[in-house]
Amino acid sequence: MLKVHSRCDLSCDHCYIYQHADQTWRGRPTRMPPATVKAAARRIAEHAREHGLPVVHVVLHGGEPLLLGAAGLREALAELRSAITPWARLDLRMQTNGVLLDEELCRLFVEYDLRVGVSFDGDRAANDRHRVFAHGGSSHDHVRRALALLRRPEHRTSYAGILCTVDVRNDPDRVYEALLAESPPRVDLLLPHATWDQPPERPGPDPTPYADWLGRLHRRWVDDGRPVSIRMFEALRPGGGGTEAFGLAPADVLVIEADGSWEQVDSLKTAYHGAADTGFDVFDHSVDEVARHPGVAVRQDGVDGLCLTCRSCPVVDRCGGGLYAHRWRTGSGFDNPSVYCADLLRLIDTVDAHPPPTPATLPATSPVDEVLDDLATGHGSASTLALLAATQLSITRALLAACRDRSGATAAWDLLVHLDQAAPEAVRAVLAHPFVRPALVHRLDSSVLPGLGAAVDPLPALAIAAAVRAGVPAALHVPVRADAITLPTLGSLVLPGLGESAEVTVRPGGFQVRGGSVEQTVLLDPPAPPPTGWLPTRDVSVPGGRLLLEDGDPYRDCYGQPVESRLEVPAARALGRTLADAWRVVHRDVPAHAAALDGGLRAVVPLAPDPARPLRSATARHAFGAVAVTPHPDPETMAVLLVHEWQHAKLGAVLDLYDLVEPGQGIRIRVPWRPDPRPPEGVLQGVYAHLAVTQVWQSRAATDQPDASAHAAHFLGWTRDGVDALLASRSLTAAGERFVAQLRHGLEGTRVGSR
Repeated sequence: MLKVHSRCDLSCDHCYIYQHADQTWRGRPTRMPPATVKAAARRIAEHAREHGLPVVHVVLHGGEPLLLGAAGLREALAELRSAITPWARLDLRMQTNGVLLDEELCRLFVEYDLRVGVSFDGDRAANDRHRVFAHGGSSHDHVRRALALLRRPEHRTSYAGILCTVDVRNDPDRVYEALLAESPPRVDLLLPHATWDQPPERPGPDPTPYADWLGRLHRRWVDDGRPVSIRMFEALRPGGGGTEAFGLAPADVLVIEADGSWEQVDSLKTAYHGAADTGFDVFDHSVDEVARHPGVAVRQDGVDGLCLTCRSCPVVDRCGGGLYAHRWRTGSGFDNPSVYCADLLRLIDTVDAHPPPTPATLPATSPVDEVLDDLATGHGSASTLALLAATQLSITRALLAACRDRSGATAAWDLLVHLDQAAPEAVRAVLAHPFVRPALVHRLDSSVLPGLGAAVDPLPALAIAAAVRAGVPAALHVPVRADAITLPTLGSLVLPGLGESAEVTVRPGGFQVRGGSVEQTVLLDPPAPPPTGWLPTRDVSVPGGRLLLEDGDPYRDCYGQPVESRLEVPAARALGRTLADAWRVVHRDVPAHAAALDGGLRAVVPLAPDPARPLRSATARHAFGAVAVTPHPDPETMAVLLVHEWQHAKLGAVLDLYDLVEPGQGIRIRVPWRPDPRPPEGVLQGVYAHLAVTQVWQSRAATDQPDASAHAAHFLGWTRDGVDALLASRSLTAAGERFVAQLRHGLEGTRVGSR
């Protein structure tokens, strides 16, 4: 958590930073200087690199971070991105009161894939009980205006949710209705910060007013079918996973103050002056040093770090002792139950007494809603693309394990297991290659992907490819397919006379192959002139990184259309230039879709030319991360093909996760883009692809490109008709209905020629 600005434009009387025991803010700079941001980013990157973290979560906080202004925020975000993303995926968040939010800031948030949580306590009376300006004026209209901006389709991906502090004097039904009216992806309900020294207000004789207030809201939420994710209620359910306030998961939050000081979790400021202090700063101390601070370390001990009362409690795994700061009492420190202990016990009873509906009748669960709502924007955020890629990799790993049961290549499996521990990035790079999964599927059931020829055991080639990438010596017998050995991500060695199997030995800088009457050495590092028969995988530099031009892997032939054989060098270079130019066109026209391409598209397969259909493109359900296109010299045209096909790939990955179409229906739906009626899943795929194409042409229309408005209107009409036909068909699951309804909602505000 980065305190990028240490002052605030509101004067909330329940604020733990300015109104509670700790007053260290008074001696800190107003804003975090650029040098401090740089030092903080360097420390975070250092920690991610040393520990191999796949993702780092950074929350911009305050005070009020929007007081930094658009220019200051851009500078901070750029520094964080440039320092951290070489080592880990950066999940950027912000917590704000929303008062200063405007369109320029929203565009900045979308550009940097930053998700924003807004503090908002509900209806006007509830919100203005505490969240007011220093002169006493209301902030309610300002915050609602900010939430309306975040709900707009072009900004929706940056809308993380609402943070609401509970006050039992407010009407829970009115608060609940006011929160739902803002359509948040998630709601965080927070108990007001209090300690045993300064206990929470408990108006009236009721000993558990907070449990009663929250219990009333919980019952309403369950009766309504849980229309929004409410993290407190989900965390308190059995197996709910926990949060900072609940559960026994180790604490994983550190704070960097505006002056560069490392602090413990921010809520400790409610306990006593200096409670969060560590004595460390980002200039001289690493994350590991701070993590060894006793105040941080004690929160890694789970139940052993709790007081005796909590350790003997039957619901300790769900409550987790409550928020750490709420346990403070002078004399015994934090070795106490939460000051809300009685309320939490009663609330857990309420949660247990009013369970959610069974899965058969439940609408889409909250995490599903969040993913689908994100993708319903037409593109999806970097975090959603990372989720899809991670789940596709998990499917590949599961298929790999299934193939192991049918494989006699025990040594290959043992090598993969060893490399997965010693060089996990090398294994991940190989398994994430788009055509590994088709190879595994074909090995398990050759009828799934007809036309790929005889199936061979893919495990030895995968293990050797990972060993070459890792530089780990190894030797295995690898099956030969059509006089070729293909090492995914690296290339193919094609030599007649290899026989049915060849011994491949990994050596420094490359590998050696012996089979039949053939012996060949291939050097990859340092690069050497390709030896006879070696056809390396070629790649292209695009704005998002490197894109494979995959015209050699035999399992690329999984599209149901003829694929191009190995391209001659001039043709490959020409296609590479067109793809790079097309990628830049996508960045120019639809930056959000460009970010989605950057986040997941890894390979392009050239399709064989067909004079009758010069513009062809395709995706394959089992080849996530790749699209197939007919080589075309026009980057503007190629850009549309890439965006169109990547939509199909993303939706295919979603359908591997969630059922959006009711199974076994057999109905057909008429759509304007095909002469034949289509099954519901085909219509859904068409709608999602045409939505993206619509957005491309709308962007071009805004710059007065010839015929762009006509194209935009054409695809918009197709998309609307397809969406309406799907919704009328009653063929979708609850999650599918929500997804398509969100698409329709976004289309309602679409105007040709608007950006």
